[in-house]
Amino acid sequence: MWIYEKKLQYPVRVSKCDPRMAKFLTEQYGGPDGELSAALRYLNQRYTVPSKVIGVLNDIGTEEFAHLEMIATMIYKLTKDATPEQMVEAGLGDHYVNHDKALYYQNASGVPWTAAYIQAKGDPIADLYEDIAAEEKARATYQWLIDITDDVDIKDSLKFLREREIIHSLRFRECVEILKEEQDRKKIF
Repeated sequence: MWIYEKKLQYPVRVSKCDPRMAKFLTEQYGGPDGELSAALRYLNQRYTVPSKVIGVLNDIGTEEFAHLEMIATMIYKLTKDATPEQMVEAGLGDHYVNHDKALYYQNASGVPWTAAYIQAKGDPIADLYEDIAAEEKARATYQWLIDITDDVDIKDSLKFLREREIIHSLRFRECVEILKEEQDRKKIF
């Protein structure tokens, strides 16, 4: 199903070592509204939605994995030259003790990722509204991440990701309208 292209969806550059910003970015790596949760949610939900919208969930779920890769790259680049002391100062002492600088699915508070973050009701319209909310929460988080960094290179990548969340929200809204229209059609037997 997938073909891996050995390049990021959008270039990721960082201006400096900044473990503090890496800590904040972990929210989008392993948090409830992060990229892993989104990818798994959409790829799981595609099995119980009408065929008219399966492709949208598949496409967006796949793209979320590309975003996860971008976030992972940012975190790696922001911490690769950090000393243990810098990791502790940035609030990543617990992470360093448990994982060194390896990436680990957790949120910015250090809470490990859990499947409880993934919603799947089985009602396509309810699931799509959940997906719209997830995209809007991710968009808001990206904006707040943009607001707290002074690294213009990181801001550039985060702005790209924020804009993709807006597009995904719009696509899910279109799917809701498609399904509502289908639901309202008079069925004649």
